[in-house]
Amino acid sequence: MKKSVAAIAGAAAAVVAALVPMAPAAQAADQACKNYSSSSSTCVNTQRTIAGSTYSTDWYLPQGTASALMVLNHGFSRGCGNLRGTSKAVAEKGVMVLCVNGDMTAGNPVLGRDLAAALTAGTITPPGRALPQRIIVGGHSAGGHFAGAVGAALSRTAPQRLAGAILFDPVAAEGFSADLAAISAGGTRPVLSVAARPSVTNLANNSFGALRDLANPYVGIQLVWKSYVLGVPTGGSCHTDVEGEDTDFIGTAGALCSPNSTQTARLRDFGSSWARDLATNTRTAAYWCTDAAVVSTCGSKVKELVDRSLPLAAPIR
Repeated sequence: MKKSVAAIAGAAAAVVAALVPMAPAAQAADQACKNYSSSSSTCVNTQRTIAGSTYSTDWYLPQGTASALMVLNHGFSRGCGNLRGTSKAVAEKGVMVLCVNGDMTAGNPVLGRDLAAALTAGTITPPGRALPQRIIVGGHSAGGHFAGAVGAALSRTAPQRLAGAILFDPVAAEGFSADLAAISAGGTRPVLSVAARPSVTNLANNSFGALRDLANPYVGIQLVWKSYVLGVPTGGSCHTDVEGEDTDFIGTAGALCSPNSTQTARLRDFGSSWARDLATNTRTAAYWCTDAAVVSTCGSKVKELVDRSLPLAAPIR
């Protein structure tokens, strides 16, 4: 993105950083993951070293062999525990999830590239499991920019392993467009996003330019739910919908809204279904459009949100 956009993002991050310390979010995230297990998946929090620094990492491990690994990272001033429900939804589709508790200021592209190198070299592995071959990159807010950095690095070092990207209301900083283009590889890899309505927190959907510039004919959906006013979506979706029941006062205060359980369920349905598709190199038609500009080419899950008098959603186009 242009330097002016990066400057705005950095200024916003600096304001939030002055108000919100990083450590409490990361500590809460560690506690949230401990001892979680279900009939389909379990979560283990463990320490892992990346480029000489130690990080607290959450691993969501499906029962049985995972079809892929999804790097799913939290946003600025947040922690992996804030993505617990969404991570569980992905793991229940048979996809292993890794979240690194770290500083996501401006997407922390250096850590993103270091993580990609560790994944390529096999120096970061899940506890008691083998690292899957296929890798999906994903993240929320500034974690979406982090995912772009991870994916772009993998596209250079291990292109055969990179399956694509799934982003949740990403916030772009400098280099985001180039990173997404590298992941997309001319539209040959999926890059998908579930976005919220424009807000101060997502810098007025500043990731849309990079998404629309891709050769991919479909790059996801924007959840709206209430209405469009003069062409601008209003109400019904929140920047922290991906956090859902795992958000906190800091998340609500920062986003200036609270997650809506209906939108959270929709977001997790799309995100986890896309993850399963990217992991297995398949397409569940209900969640995709052949051409985002033509609603008739979209599957039933997209149409049931778009084809209504009340605008619940729209394809990003």
